[in-house]
Amino acid sequence: MEDGRQLRIGYGDQNGHPYKPVGRWLVEQGLVPKEEISMKRIRDWAEANPQRVSELLASNPSFVFFSLRPDSDEGPRGSLNVPLTDGYSVAIDRKVIPLGSLMWLSTTRPDDGSAVVRPVAAQDTGGAIVGEVRADLFWGTGDAA
Repeated sequence: MEDGRQLRIGYGDQNGHPYKPVGRWLVEQGLVPKEEISMKRIRDWAEANPQRVSELLASNPSFVFFSLRPDSDEGPRGSLNVPLTDGYSVAIDRKVIPLGSLMWLSTTRPDDGSAVVRPVAAQDTGGAIVGEVRADLFWGTGDAA
């Protein structure tokens, strides 16, 4: 907040509509080549095309609602309602991987490309995470994450 206070928010609910990736819309509209789609590329496109951001956002009918959480230093909570652990908690598609599962992660860091190979715990879910070979690693909070 402007006065220096911090508020913690967490998942509250979802409107029930299916998730449709905004990156797919950019590709279908011929605005970004499929091989270039990434969160950074989507953000860059939005910054370069502010007059079309509403159209981009409207292409996904799914909305997530957030609620205030008690102030705490323990970090955000995932779908299991336990605090997520930086670098070790992943969000998964619970249709194919049960929450609470232990898994082996082998990937690269997005900032420097170095290897990340470690055990992780399936502690969260997300509408954009679909399939058995997909997980989103929780890097932590703050600018560095």
